[in-house]
Amino acid sequence: MQEPRVIFDCLVGTCTSAAAIFMLRRYALSLGLIDHPSQRKRHVGDVPLVGGLAIFMGVIAGAACYGQFHWFAKIVIDTAALLTLLGALDDRFDLSVRDRLLIQALAILIVIASTGVYIRTLGHIFGYEVTLGWLGPPLTVIAVIGLVNAFNMMDGIDGLAGSLELVSIAAIALFANVSALHEVIMLLALLATASLPYLATNLGLMGRKIFLGDAGSIPIGYLLAWALIRTSQMPQTHLSPVNVLWCVALPVFDTLAVMSRRMSQGKSPFKPDRGHIHHILMGAGLGPRTSLVALIALAIGFALLGSFISHADLSAGLNLATFLFVTGVYVATVTQIWKRQEAARVRERSIAQRATKTRLVASKITRPFGMHMFASRVRPRLKL
Repeated sequence: MQEPRVIFDCLVGTCTSAAAIFMLRRYALSLGLIDHPSQRKRHVGDVPLVGGLAIFMGVIAGAACYGQFHWFAKIVIDTAALLTLLGALDDRFDLSVRDRLLIQALAILIVIASTGVYIRTLGHIFGYEVTLGWLGPPLTVIAVIGLVNAFNMMDGIDGLAGSLELVSIAAIALFANVSALHEVIMLLALLATASLPYLATNLGLMGRKIFLGDAGSIPIGYLLAWALIRTSQMPQTHLSPVNVLWCVALPVFDTLAVMSRRMSQGKSPFKPDRGHIHHILMGAGLGPRTSLVALIALAIGFALLGSFISHADLSAGLNLATFLFVTGVYVATVTQIWKRQEAARVRERSIAQRATKTRLVASKITRPFGMHMFASRVRPRLKL
C-alpha cells in the first residue's frame, strides 16, 4: 500500500466522521435517535444515538476516496450499510430480536453467495485438516451473528465497544502478515480511524456526549467478523482460524458467560440485563473509567496470550485447547462473582423491604394511640 495515500484516505474518513457527529447530534431529537435513562440504562440525561452512523459515514467516505477495493470488500461494505440502517431503525423503534437476526442472516448469505467467502476449514487440529464442507456456510452465519451481537452486548459503558474494536484490529495486525492483506487491512484502518472522533466524543473529550447505538455496534462486529474470516481462510496471512478467536476473546468470553447464565435461568439469551463483565466490575466498586481501563487491559492480555502461543510454534490443537480452557475459567469465574453480587443485592432489597414494613406498622400503631390521647384531653374541656 502507498503509505501517503493510505494516510490521506484515513484522514478523510476521520474528518467525515467528526463532521457527521456535529451535524447528526443537532438533528438526533427530530430523528428520534435519543437514548433515555431507564432502570437498565443509568446514564444522566438524554443522549444522542448517532455515533454509529457517523462512524459508517466516515468509512464510506474513506472507501470512496481509496477507490481500490475489490468485489469482496465492496459487497461487505454494501451489506454493512444495510445493517447500519437496521441498527438505526432498532435504535428508533426497538425492533424484535427475530427481525434483527433474520436481516443479519440475509446480509451474511448475500456475501457468501456473491463472493464465495466463508469458513471452509478450521485448520490443522491435532494433525488433521478439519474441513467443513456443507457445514461451512451455516457455521459462517452463526459465527458472524455471534460476533455482531457480542460487540452489541459489550456496548455498556462509555468507550468500551469502540476501544475493544481498536484492540481487535491491532491484534489482527499482530497475528497476520499485513502485506498479504492490503485490502482487509485498509478496510480495518478506515474503521479504526473513523471511530476516533466518536471515542473522543463518547468519553467527553470533544463536545457533548453521544452514544454508539446499535447502528454502530452491529456494523463494527460485522466488519470485524468478515475481516477475520477472510484472513483466516488465506494461508499466506499466517492467521489461523484458532488465532482469530484470540483477536476477539473478551467479547466472545463475555457473550458466552452471559448467554449460558441466562439460559440456565430459563431466560432468553438475548434478554438484556445488567450481568455483563462491565456491570460486574462496577458492582464491585470500580468506576466506569477504571472498569474501561481494566477491560481494555484484559482484552490486550488475551490477545498477547494468543500471540505468544502462536509464535511459540505450538500446535493448533493445543492453541484451541488453551482457548477453551480460558473460556471455561472465565465463564465459571464471572458467573460465580455475579451470583454473589446478586445474592448481596437480594439481601439488601429484603432488608430494605423489612425496614419499610416495620415503619408502616409502627406508623399504624402510633396514629390511633396519638388520636386517642388527643381525644381524651379535649373531651373534658368540652364538657366543662
